[in-house]
Amino acid sequence: MSDDRPVRIGTRGSALALWQAHHVQAELIRHHPGLQVELEIISTEGDRIQDRPLAEIGGKGLFVKAIEQHLLDGSVHIAVHSMKDLPAFGPPGLVIAATPPREDPRDALVGPAGATVATLPAGSRLGTGSLRRGALARRLNPGLEIVPIRGNVPTRVGKVDAGELDAVMLAAAGLRRLGKGDRIVESLDPEVFCPAPAQGILALQCREDDQRARTLLGALADDDATVAATAERGFVQCLKAGCTVPMGCHATRDGDQLVVHGLIVHPTGEPCYEARTTGPVDQAESLGRSLAQSLLDAGAAAVLAELGYGPAGA
Repeated sequence: MSDDRPVRIGTRGSALALWQAHHVQAELIRHHPGLQVELEIISTEGDRIQDRPLAEIGGKGLFVKAIEQHLLDGSVHIAVHSMKDLPAFGPPGLVIAATPPREDPRDALVGPAGATVATLPAGSRLGTGSLRRGALARRLNPGLEIVPIRGNVPTRVGKVDAGELDAVMLAAAGLRRLGKGDRIVESLDPEVFCPAPAQGILALQCREDDQRARTLLGALADDDATVAATAERGFVQCLKAGCTVPMGCHATRDGDQLVVHGLIVHPTGEPCYEARTTGPVDQAESLGRSLAQSLLDAGAAAVLAELGYGPAGA
C-alpha cells in the first residue's frame, strides 16, 4: 500500500498477549512487505487486579476496555485480543476486522504424567480461573477440590511445579503458543468437555472507519475461523452474558454444513443443559443464537437468573 505510516498494535503485556501481538505483527509484514508495525503495551484493569477472581470484578472485559479506548482515541490502529475475552457486544465505532486461523480449541490439563481429569485422586487440588472448567471437571470427577486461580500461563503452570496445586486446567491454545504444549497431560475432547466460545481464536480489532487497517487485516482472515467465531459469538450474544456464566460453545465445519455444540452448566456441575444443532454455514450466527435460546427454553434460564443474568434471550 502507498501509505507508509507505521501501524501501531495495542496489546497487553503478558507473555501470551505479546506472543499473539508479535505473531500478528509478523503476519502483517509477511503479507505487506515493507510495512512498519509497532507494538504498544497497554496496562488493563484486569492485569492490575490480581487478588480476586475475574467473576467477582467484572469478567474478562476488564482485559479489553483500556485497549479499546486506545483504538477509539487513535493512539493505536489495531488491537489483538483472545476472542473469548471479548464481551458479547463491542463498543460502537469498533469492528473485528479479521480472525486468523484457529489454534487448538480444547481445554488442557497440566499435571502428573498420565493423569486425566477423571482419574485424579479424590481430594486433588485442581486450579482454574474458569467457572465452566471447574463445573465440567466436577461432573467428570466429583472428588476434586476446585481452586480458583489468577495469573498468566507461566504463573499457573508454575503452581503445579511448586507443589501448590496437583494440576491446573488452561486453554491448549495458550500453552501451545508459548511453547509449553509438552506440559499437556490430557487434551479434553470438545464433545465431552465443551470449550469456551471462540477459544483458540484471535480477534483483530480496529476502528470501523479505518479503511487502511481493515484492508491490511483482511489478508490475515481465515474463513473457517470466521465461520466458527460467528456461530460461537452468536451463542454468547443471545445469552447477553460474560465469563461469569459457565457456558461453552464449539462449532465445527463439515463442507457447507456447520455443527454447533453448546452448554450452560451450574457452577456446581448440576444441572447441565447441553444440545447440538446443524445447519448451513451461511447461517452461522443464527445457528449459535437459536442453540442458546433452546438451552434457555429447556431450563438454563434459571441458572442465568441465579447468577444474576435474567431474563435472557435473543
